[in-house]
Amino acid sequence: MSREEIIHAYRHLYRGLLHAVQFATKGRFVARDQLRRAFRDKNATFDREAVKRTIWFVEAAARERGLEHKILKNLIKTNSVRYRPVPWRILANQTTMQKKAPQVVTDRVRENAFKHYDMTVAMLNKSMGLCLR
Repeated sequence: MSREEIIHAYRHLYRGLLHAVQFATKGRFVARDQLRRAFRDKNATFDREAVKRTIWFVEAAARERGLEHKILKNLIKTNSVRYRPVPWRILANQTTMQKKAPQVVTDRVRENAFKHYDMTVAMLNKSMGLCLR
């Protein structure tokens, strides 16, 4: 696994993701940020076969509007909600508000929902030999 192989894998995945989201503004930036997070992770390992299968999966999502496209679309939508920046007005109101109990409850529900989502994506990756996030 050379540095050149990793760069080529990143570029192929990014190009395939751009075609799969049809260069839509929101999808393009969410896919880019997600790919950057995956490749900048210090604990990540490079699996050549998994990357190759993922590139095939992304290319299939770009070619047809079938199951692969729907899965990829849902992954991108979920990650756009998960990593959406909090508007500054909400942050400003939270510091002035005294009641913070409802926020804690919704945070736990949200965390639990994403935990189950992550487990489902991990099972999909394991069964298909992919490296989706």
